[in-house]
Amino acid sequence: MPALFPLFVDLQGRTVLVVGGGAVARRKITALLDAGARVVVGAPALVPELAELADAGRLVHRAGRFAPEWLDDAWLVVAATDEPDTNRAVAEAAGARRIWANVVDDVELSTVQVPARIERGPLQIAISSSGGAPMLARHLRETLETQLDESLGALAQLLADARGRIRARLPDLQARRRFFDRVLSGPVPGLLRRGAESEALQAFDDALAQADTARPAGRVALVGAGPGDPGLLTLRALRLLNEADVILHDRLVSPEVIALARRDAEFIEVGKQAGGHSVHQQRIHEIMLEHAQAGRFVVRLKGGDSFVFGRGGEELECLQAHGIPFEVVPGITAALACGAYAGIPLTHREHAQSVRFVTAHCKDSADTLDWSNFAAERQTLAVYMGVAGLDTVRAQLIAHGRAPDTPFALVENGSRPEQRVVSGTLADLPETARAFQVKSPALLILGEVAALAHTLHWFGAPPLQAPAAVPEYARAA
Repeated sequence: MPALFPLFVDLQGRTVLVVGGGAVARRKITALLDAGARVVVGAPALVPELAELADAGRLVHRAGRFAPEWLDDAWLVVAATDEPDTNRAVAEAAGARRIWANVVDDVELSTVQVPARIERGPLQIAISSSGGAPMLARHLRETLETQLDESLGALAQLLADARGRIRARLPDLQARRRFFDRVLSGPVPGLLRRGAESEALQAFDDALAQADTARPAGRVALVGAGPGDPGLLTLRALRLLNEADVILHDRLVSPEVIALARRDAEFIEVGKQAGGHSVHQQRIHEIMLEHAQAGRFVVRLKGGDSFVFGRGGEELECLQAHGIPFEVVPGITAALACGAYAGIPLTHREHAQSVRFVTAHCKDSADTLDWSNFAAERQTLAVYMGVAGLDTVRAQLIAHGRAPDTPFALVENGSRPEQRVVSGTLADLPETARAFQVKSPALLILGEVAALAHTLHWFGAPPLQAPAAVPEYARAA
């Protein structure tokens, strides 16, 4: 099914041909007339409702069977007959003339789809399934109809009427964005919901008169993007993504999260991953400062949480040293998300009374870790960025007393549709990872709780495992 490009089309006074004069055609014609189109209906006969519209001069009726010349002067054609051959002939003739065609209930023949719509005055929300699941689109429309207040139409009309005044008062785009943010979070929408239109207009006029035209002070927000599932973003993170002028994002921030950000923001990838750096940390500092000092709102978007192995503290120190205002929005860190989505409780009354977050992505960091404490029983290790150092992890833990049969789970792409969980025991950790070709991003969870992935998994496929048996207590959990 092809991806569709959404458009809102101005049909005012333009000719639209509808082939078919039955009940299905009537529904399409009603919407076309509401859009101001000049509707021509080609059909041997019309249902009574359409005949009345023709008698009233609201549409033109061409009696007979379809002929290609009916397409003369048409900007759009809708085929709404119950005859497949006729619908195909309409689509082919329209294609030959480069005229957009909608064939009702036929995705293959259509070059344009008519979406399910929610209307609030000049505000319209269109929902499309690319023609493949119209009932789903209709269900979503019905859901949104109950959630979107009717006063949104009045708000859209007020803003449309004042557009010229807004642009004259605030020629700078960033200043206009700040003004709209204040208006939409201020008293105007609430006044319109109560039907107090004159008070709403006065509040709007007051806000516009007081709008600040001075250049804004720049600021930075460190925002945790979580592990990848966009549903795990906080509401504050989502709001800031839609306010940002510039978004500096890590490579591992998922495309689904990026898609929620404001479309006209400037996106700069500054991510790092194990084994290489695309942008050095000092350069990231320089980019943040450059844009913030130019008066822009910068969102530094990090996978997981900024303060858990994200170097967020270093970035805040840089901002503080240069007098740049900042805020921090926490994200769900990989250990919490991977554990939850793999069905692994990081703590458990019977198996683990503590959890440690560890990073071991290079030899130097691995050599400085407190392996004797990490090897203690009845605790969980959550090892970040450790795929490349699994041989070292195994050797150090066993050397410091951790039992070779300690369960582990490697969670690859945790919380994402492509999530995989690979399990086994510490003795075979690196060999199992290589056998299943585990790649970054992946988190290692090691400890007795890791075996619970076999009985508590709920997201994606069951864990993959080496031939070693699952411990008895995990089977009985």
